[in-house]
Amino acid sequence: MGQVLLDSEADCVGAALRQRPGQAALWLGPAAASLPDGSESPLPVRLHLGGAAFHGDLRCGLPLPLASDSCAVVIVQHGDASGCDQAAMLAECARVLLPGGWLWLLALNPLSPYRLRWRGQGLHAREPVTWRKRLRAAGLAPDSLTQGVGPVWDIAVDARLQDGVGLRAAFLLRAEKRRLPMTPLRKPRPLALQAGAAA
Repeated sequence: MGQVLLDSEADCVGAALRQRPGQAALWLGPAAASLPDGSESPLPVRLHLGGAAFHGDLRCGLPLPLASDSCAVVIVQHGDASGCDQAAMLAECARVLLPGGWLWLLALNPLSPYRLRWRGQGLHAREPVTWRKRLRAAGLAPDSLTQGVGPVWDIAVDARLQDGVGLRAAFLLRAEKRRLPMTPLRKPRPLALQAGAAA
């Protein structure tokens, strides 16, 4: 059941890795997720979420041992299923993103009938509104559109994206790192009309 969902999300992960070809990427996700074929970017730094520690290409905790503004793309695949602090994880993702870089978030849909298949497995799901608040708190600007991905009930791979979450098993939410310029722009002075002058 879980592998079917990861296979359904493989196209999203591949699209994220192709978004900024030739630039570094970070992929935080389950160990069972496989690297999509035909990725044009260098291999991403892959870390598997597992409790308070990350495993994979590096063994570490938070904060991540990566330079600030070093990754053009960060993929967080089912970060809600890990035991780490979500706010701290998203803050670290925002820190390592380049200005203009994108975070791709894939998460379980708590309103999907498919959730009955993972009931009792210790997985937690949050609505897109909650994730948007978390992304904004981390300093990212989330897209207004959330896309549903994966099956609704059947255990079958369904990689098609739909506008809106609907009843799909998971959803994709993207957020951009925007940075304000160092020098604030002055507001233009309003034109003052002389008293008694006809408008």
